Amino acid sequence: MGVVYMTQEGYQKLIDELNELESVQRPAISRQIADARDKGDLSENAEYDAAKEAQGLLEMKIAQLKDTIASARMIDESKISTDEVQILTRVKIRNTKNAQEMSYMIVSESEANLKEGKLSVTTPIAKGLLGKKIGEKAQIMTPSGNIELEILDISL
Repeated sequence: MGVVYMTQEGYQKLIDELNELESVQRPAISRQIADARDKGDLSENAEYDAAKEAQGLLEMKIAQLKDTIASARMIDESKISTDEVQILTRVKIRNTKNAQEMSYMIVSESEANLKEGKLSVTTPIAKGLLGKKIGEKAQIMTPSGNIELEILDISL
């Protein structure tokens, strides 16, 4: 895994999630395994199998979170400029074909959330917008074809 850039807020969310997994969910799964084991024959014990599988998935998620946290680099939000589209800027764009206007904040992959208008820097749209200035147009290849987006505004 390469370096992952994120805000202090995004980093704290990952730390909180890791603490929840390790201090609440891990002990709960251990109890489920112990309870299932106490019910006897493990060869036909679906509860035991399900709990062991859940434990494996939980441990995998914990390991992935630790990797992400280890490779995280904080973004100095005071150094962000609105001269061009970059990570942590909010960009207002217009689709030149249908005049539909949209607004997205470009964020790290781990902080992306389309419902909140947070677009991952790794998406084709974000990649196409990075480095563009107000008034410029970006040609972006999407799964549904080529689109042209005009940069209307860049803000924090």
